Amino acid sequence: MKRKSYYNVADRCSPAKQFKAGIKMPGKSTVRKLKTFLSYYGEKLTPKPLRPLALKRWFRVCNGRKLNLSPPRTWCDKINWIKLYGVTDEMTRLSDKYLVRDWIKEKIGEEYLIPLLGVWDSFNDIDFDALPDSFVLKTNHACRTNLIVTDKASLNKKKAGEAFRRWMAYDFSYRFGFQMQYHGIRRRIIAEEFLINNGKDLIDYKFHCFNGVPVCCEYIGGRSGSARLAFFDMDWKLLPYRTNAYPLCETLPEKPLNYDKLKELAEILCKGFPYVRVDLYHLDNGDIKFGEMTFTPSSGQCTWIPEGTDEMLGKMIRL
Repeated sequence: MKRKSYYNVADRCSPAKQFKAGIKMPGKSTVRKLKTFLSYYGEKLTPKPLRPLALKRWFRVCNGRKLNLSPPRTWCDKINWIKLYGVTDEMTRLSDKYLVRDWIKEKIGEEYLIPLLGVWDSFNDIDFDALPDSFVLKTNHACRTNLIVTDKASLNKKKAGEAFRRWMAYDFSYRFGFQMQYHGIRRRIIAEEFLINNGKDLIDYKFHCFNGVPVCCEYIGGRSGSARLAFFDMDWKLLPYRTNAYPLCETLPEKPLNYDKLKELAEILCKGFPYVRVDLYHLDNGDIKFGEMTFTPSSGQCTWIPEGTDEMLGKMIRL
């Protein structure tokens, strides 16, 4: 008996009828992979003159509102304008999680780098016997492509290999809204030392910098459980705005003892850019470690709270 095609009938009957008819329905994982596949190649195959139109369509789907690129007014508008028209070779270099290490060493010193354990061109090249019991694996050319290994003995290398081969196969600049600073990065896998604070989460201090000046610090804590955030000014006073990435902290965190040093480092690293977010970690022993330079947070489609914040922050970016 010839199998009925899902794609021929799926739109004409309910899931229950499809099941009775013997139609093989794709699972949630399959649908998610298909959407990711179509989205990626949709961006990659878009001719450069049509990217602004495609970006506007993508932004409306993500954010539910119109994106203005001519002229850009809000924070979201200007971050998306930068993605298409403002990317420089220096931004690409600093978006590379491996190459940025040399720049950090030149600017503020090697002591602020998380110790590097290895770098490889493919997952199959990794010598796991030479790595410690705990470490972090990540790609250098993308975001959210990392693996925290707390116990090497229990690592499922087969699943890890499948994930990294998938991550290494795509150009992240076409993954989520034309983040062109990632285009052309030579893809590598790096291993870094696993940092921990007395068994607790690392705290992120993300400095949003406008025209070479840190303006506010985004605090994120509790990532392993229920993450919370808060925005502070340069004097550690709570600001009335935030993004919708995580809920607001229920209990406001105390000002870190070396907050002035965190600010100083952020100010050094943000010079020369219309906008960049400088991500730093603060350890219990007082050490500070560099996280990354983020030029297009959330690919420029996050929601700012309350209403009007997007416009207020947009005025601070001089293109």
